Amino acid sequence: MGALRRLDNVAIVVDDLEAATAFFGALGLEPEGEATVEGRDVDRLVGLAGVRSDIVMMRTPDGHGRVELTRYHSPETRPGEGHAPANTLGAHRLMFAVDDLDAVLERLRPHGAELLGEVVRYADSYRLCYLRGPAGILLALAERLG
Repeated sequence: MGALRRLDNVAIVVDDLEAATAFFGALGLEPEGEATVEGRDVDRLVGLAGVRSDIVMMRTPDGHGRVELTRYHSPETRPGEGHAPANTLGAHRLMFAVDDLDAVLERLRPHGAELLGEVVRYADSYRLCYLRGPAGILLALAERLG
């Protein structure tokens, strides 16, 4: 019947694939594979001409979620709204459940993670924060309390 099966991955275009891979590795994602993609089929798929890009697929430890990091060599990437506020229409935000929010933040800071606001305790259920990662992507981290 054509039913939706799952969310397979979220792709993020980055300018520094090595740094983004290190960032998401520090977060706890594991590299699943990497490839260079190009050619007519890729051009037709993404609606661009002369595509050549490197991708690294990162997998969550439970094996259910993936983040595809993409670095375009051609055509040249266009600057985005890398520091747009969280309420920007069409803004992207990924949320990850973590066991120890403070430890994860400490691992991510050397990789350029910046808090947008503060770490907050929400309704005695979660500790949460928003942060900015590679290519301006917004991440949220959630630690369940109790």
